[in-house]
Amino acid sequence: MRYEFVEVLNDLIDYFLIGDLRLLKKFKDDNLLSDDLASEFASNDSGDRTVLNGIVIPLAGIENYPYTIIFNLSNEMPELLKPESRLQHRRGGYFLRIENQQLLLFTWRILQNFTDADIHSLQERYHQPGRPQIALENGLYDVEILGGEVLRGEDYEPAFEFVLKKTERADITSEVDINYRFTIDSSTY
Repeated sequence: MRYEFVEVLNDLIDYFLIGDLRLLKKFKDDNLLSDDLASEFASNDSGDRTVLNGIVIPLAGIENYPYTIIFNLSNEMPELLKPESRLQHRRGGYFLRIENQQLLLFTWRILQNFTDADIHSLQERYHQPGRPQIALENGLYDVEILGGEVLRGEDYEPAFEFVLKKTERADITSEVDINYRFTIDSSTY
């Protein structure tokens, strides 16, 4: 299966995050972190621990473009590896835990007031068509992140593709750089 979402925005903050939102909430509660999870991530190692534990993957350096987001669970060639695409980033070694049958791409802003009410509100908005979320079987997933531009019609669009494969591996590999910047050089914007 392959899921594609268009015109996904970064809420004017240069981050995307991908993960199981309810699992992130459980991590926050278990570690007695404040509702301002953004400040927690910026002031201590809690953000790094979410990555090391497969709860969330941060993508820094996200310019203010509308993005095409692809969740790829197939064995077919990823869209960004096709000859007509312009691959700029290829990073492997990540993994994610899914415990609530839902994978979302979300922005940094939700972390600023990470309460049950705000999470519920976000999930309600994500029930609308075109929001970057998919239902996903619980388990561990190896994640490769591809970034660049995909050809849509006659134009190139900035894009990220997340290639997800079930795995038993429960740790990130040495190639993962938590602070890596996924900035896309767009030929359109």
